[in-house]
Amino acid sequence: MGLLKKAIFALVILTLFLFFGKPAGAQTCKSKEECEKLITEYEQKLKSLGEQKSTLSQQIQFMDTQIYLTTLRIQETERQIELTEKEIEELTNRIERLNTSLDYLTRLLLKKIAEGYKRREIPFITIFLDSDNASMLVNRLKYARVTQENDRRVAFQLQQAKLNFEQQKQLREQKKLDLDQLKATLDKQKIDLDNQKGAKQRLLVQTQNDERTYQGLLARARAEFAAIQGIIAGAGTETKLRDVSKGETIASLISGASCNSSGTHLHFIVQEGGSVNSPFSYLKSVDNQNCSGSSCGSGDGDPFNPSGSWDWPLSPTIKMYQGYGETWAVRNTWVGQVYRFHNGVDIEGASSNVTAVSDGTLYRGSYAVGCALSYAKLVHKDSNVITLYLHVYIQ
Repeated sequence: MGLLKKAIFALVILTLFLFFGKPAGAQTCKSKEECEKLITEYEQKLKSLGEQKSTLSQQIQFMDTQIYLTTLRIQETERQIELTEKEIEELTNRIERLNTSLDYLTRLLLKKIAEGYKRREIPFITIFLDSDNASMLVNRLKYARVTQENDRRVAFQLQQAKLNFEQQKQLREQKKLDLDQLKATLDKQKIDLDNQKGAKQRLLVQTQNDERTYQGLLARARAEFAAIQGIIAGAGTETKLRDVSKGETIASLISGASCNSSGTHLHFIVQEGGSVNSPFSYLKSVDNQNCSGSSCGSGDGDPFNPSGSWDWPLSPTIKMYQGYGETWAVRNTWVGQVYRFHNGVDIEGASSNVTAVSDGTLYRGSYAVGCALSYAKLVHKDSNVITLYLHVYIQ
């Protein structure tokens, strides 16, 4: 019976995903003007929806509009790529024709230069003495002038052809750069689209398309965010326990859902001089699995770039659910309604033991927002650094 329910639920989710995959009345744009008009229209619609997405249906409508807007941008970029490729092809053909013309004009000019040298080898007095009459002399002089004019015209045409040839080559190189940039933009847009579709699918799975479940997720996230802000500000209820050494076990992860947390994880925060900093600046490189994007190992998640010297507070392999700063979840999921900046890292390790990243003084703490969020606080020895370990219990 359990498998049947899961199969039915999966079918419902797939149906909803396909049904909501494009906003009502959405269409494919067929020209630059139409694309630009639709993109502007849906940008305004997305902004309006972003100000009123308080329910699950509004959130899904927002996501559908976001997905469709990205699809429109992809269509416009693909159209620009096709147009640029045609322009490059036309420029290549034009350059080939110009190159042929250059070859012809160069040969013609060389030929005329050679004929000009031959004419110079005949002294003017010889032409005068060999002429039978004045009329023939005049004709020869006119011919000489016409030949000189033709030579100058060929030289000018050659110069113009060379200039045009270089201009067309430069234009083609610029178009190639434009094409590379467009392709890079298209790759990013496709990644964005995959992220947006993945975020929508994740939301439907998390909420089972149930409004009550969705409101519960929002409420827990808001409560957790308020608690974390209070803890960082030093407003938590704290009890000094003992001095501890680096690597010593100081707490254990709470298994499963707990106060304002939907599952097992450690929210790890680093403060120095009262400011919250990226934990990656302090932690050393470690084996990891990045699950902060649309799926584990998807490659679209938050950067995992530790550059410090600390051992991690959990034993590897480290599984990261959310990174530091403006994260994938903030940009692509409903948590962006609650906060725009993630002030720590959400991680899990090979065991539930939480260890001190430095020598220092250990405190047990809690902060109540509807429930008591428990944490450990380590004041580092001979330092202005404090580390916080949330969603843990201390025996």
